[in-house]
Amino acid sequence: MSKPAARIRLADAAFVLFDERGYERTTVDDIAERAGVGRTTFFRHYRSKEAVIFPDHDRLLELIRDRLATSSESTALVAVSDAVRLVLLHYIDEGDLARRRYALTSKVSALRDREIASVARYQRLFREFIADWMGDPTEAASLRAELMAAAVVAAHNHVLRRWLRGESADPVAEVDEAMREVLALFPTPQSPGGRGDDGTTLVAFRTSQDLDSLLPSLRRLIEDSP
Repeated sequence: MSKPAARIRLADAAFVLFDERGYERTTVDDIAERAGVGRTTFFRHYRSKEAVIFPDHDRLLELIRDRLATSSESTALVAVSDAVRLVLLHYIDEGDLARRRYALTSKVSALRDREIASVARYQRLFREFIADWMGDPTEAASLRAELMAAAVVAAHNHVLRRWLRGESADPVAEVDEAMREVLALFPTPQSPGGRGDDGTTLVAFRTSQDLDSLLPSLRRLIEDSP
């Protein structure tokens, strides 16, 4: 059997040591020694002890940006749902590592704070995308974008935590359903011809009057209406 890659050995060693000694009492040198590599190899794969615990958020954020960038005005919400699914699938692919991280961050406040900061980066990315998609510079639209982004992240995290606790047999189906519920809460931006009272109103009815004689009366009715 081939030897696991150094990055995987380092992650495994780190979590074993965190369980044995506690997070605060474990050093980078301890992790490198347990993994059978040198300190230089550790820093080739991870910037810090904390980086061993968390997924590559920078890479995940880039994947989200790439997916959102491929959308059009009509497919923007589909892109948001796809981006959320990408993040969930990353955690699912990590398997037991993701669950061990969840258990550790639940116990160490410093790691929990870092996780919260990471979540804020995802929410900001979604908020900026949604605000741009809405194309409305008003404060009311800015608030809607903020609320929508927060709901998107909350839906993902709810499903993720259920999977981490072993409560979800099909987290992908759950997150898709959660996103449908979230997006249904928010009206889509109207097209320029559909904003406010602009546009054309069509009325259909039956009458014995000649159309040419009826049109002036209809025009006056429409122009006089509030």
